[in-house]
Amino acid sequence: MRAPGPLAIVDGVFADGSRGALRCENGRIVAVGAAVSAQPGDVVVAAAGALLAPALVDFGVFAVDRPAFHFGGIVRAALMPDQDPPLDHPARIRFAAQSGKPGLWVHPLAAATQGLAGTHLAELALMHDAGARAVATGRRWIADTGVMHRLLAYAAMLGLVVVSHAEDSGLTGGAVATAGEMATRLGLPSAPAEAEALAAARDIALAELTGARLHIRQVTTAAALDLVRAAKRRGVAVTAGITPAHFALSETALGDFRTFARLSPPLRSERDRHAVRAALADGTLDVIASGHDPRGPEDKRLPFADAAPGMAGAETLLPLTLQLVRDQVIDLPRAFALLAANPARLLGVEAGHLLPGYEADLAVIDAEMPWIVDSDQMASSAGNTPFDKLPVQGRVTALWKGGVQVG
Repeated sequence: MRAPGPLAIVDGVFADGSRGALRCENGRIVAVGAAVSAQPGDVVVAAAGALLAPALVDFGVFAVDRPAFHFGGIVRAALMPDQDPPLDHPARIRFAAQSGKPGLWVHPLAAATQGLAGTHLAELALMHDAGARAVATGRRWIADTGVMHRLLAYAAMLGLVVVSHAEDSGLTGGAVATAGEMATRLGLPSAPAEAEALAAARDIALAELTGARLHIRQVTTAAALDLVRAAKRRGVAVTAGITPAHFALSETALGDFRTFARLSPPLRSERDRHAVRAALADGTLDVIASGHDPRGPEDKRLPFADAAPGMAGAETLLPLTLQLVRDQVIDLPRAFALLAANPARLLGVEAGHLLPGYEADLAVIDAEMPWIVDSDQMASSAGNTPFDKLPVQGRVTALWKGGVQVG
């Protein structure tokens, strides 16, 4: 990527509703505000009253999918260790960190255990030195409490966040749905929603014991959200995330055995969906991520119980979060805290804010632009979205990574 020259984006509207401009030099923001103006030699971009915001930081994707990320306004993605082979070796971490260049920052999350098997800790310190920004258990919960205790204690010494998947595998087994009327009516293998709260309770207790920083990648049930809320009040260093599927959809979306709605964790009850929205409003949830996991027909055109979980989420992350703003669940500054500032903080990178000194990862957004999600027309490598044919609003019209335009 060429060296970035000085850039000025003028006549933009910031998330707080104020109007002004922003200047960048050498890939960093140098000035922001109403009094800022372009300087001689700047490349000048007129935002013309559009929203000027930090580019999105997507915390927890399963594939590097640059066209989909750029469409969605994402220039930083935390890559989950569930790759083939898993990211459980320093060389694989280094390779993954280079995989998005030149147009995307990829921040690999190190596998917590060898082969993500949940039994023996991987070489966390060496992977940290190789560029791992956090440690993750992957798509599975570590069932062995002793292993999880050692992981959290070791990560605390290294100053790394542990990203956990909260579903007690002793209860979930081969379940593909949440136990309840819908799963019974469809005849699907199911597990009680309490499997999430049980897993979260143990991991929070161990984080409190060790002083480690714990991020539960998805918290989707009212019971588990109550545990996170209470832990935060006690001062436990726990954060929690969610994907748009779990605040916009409930288990009713499984009707007609729609495999695009086969997710992990599975879709929950309408009561849990409302609890998620309340947790977004009150600060219990810290991150909205796409969970981007593109799956082709070989994985999705199968009986529901045999289909692979996952959804292509990068392109719909921004408009579905903006819908929360229109619904007055959250305000616009809170939306970009969830989409950019908070995930950047978890990764320990100077991004996600429009502040002098921060990386010039920027987006100009037409927040009102209407479009229709179409699984057949997506920029993603596969269009497995449960939001197919949904009308949405909000589209990125220009995107910069480190002061260089990439979209």
